[in-house]
Amino acid sequence: MASHHSAVALKFCGLTRAEDAVLAAALGAGFLGFIFAPSARQLTVEGAASLLRAVEDTPGSQRLPRPARVGVFAGMSADAIADTVDRLGLDVIQLHGGDDGELVPALRRRTRARIWMVLHVGESGIDGRQLAAAAEGDGVLLDAKVDGMLGGTGRSFDWAATREVVEPLRDGRSIILAGGLRADNVARAIALLAPDVVDVSSGVESAPGVKDPLRMRAFADAVREARDRKPSHE
Repeated sequence: MASHHSAVALKFCGLTRAEDAVLAAALGAGFLGFIFAPSARQLTVEGAASLLRAVEDTPGSQRLPRPARVGVFAGMSADAIADTVDRLGLDVIQLHGGDDGELVPALRRRTRARIWMVLHVGESGIDGRQLAAAAEGDGVLLDAKVDGMLGGTGRSFDWAATREVVEPLRDGRSIILAGGLRADNVARAIALLAPDVVDVSSGVESAPGVKDPLRMRAFADAVREARDRKPSHE
């Protein structure tokens, strides 16, 4: 969880099709992301369960490390989120909002899943209240701020400038980088921000919610190459 990892984990988010989830796991993704918040990629609990079954039922899947299961939530009560966590065996709650000081403690009481707090980075940086709330999480997910959108916008932000701002949050927390990542820029993003996890959704899609297998493979290859290049003391 510290910032000195030489290995950067890979998260494919916004999965809506079984074949995409199966390929993500086969490509060595450390995390599979399912969206339960309003989005073009929103799933029902039943829909996510069928994707997870497809991954588990794939021949040879037992020989691969089991990817952690991430649920993306916004505007839901702690009880509703915890119910989804329980039903799907989610490992991580990716939380939009939660800066009211009440939702995170309520989730801690109801579930043992890790909590990733989403920080939206705008042109003027990160909102101070969001930054303070992020300290309550086990991880901090950085995404571009786009009005009216929770994520999956394909927009990036100033990685170099943001590194200094999030540095104090690294202690004991994972840093997850999202927003506008593609095969052709993820190595630079890793070099500039040194995240623990890189998170891609629209950057590997042919249409919202429809992943392109060639783009997924190219992205995974680019992350692997960056990981191999990155010095272990970084």
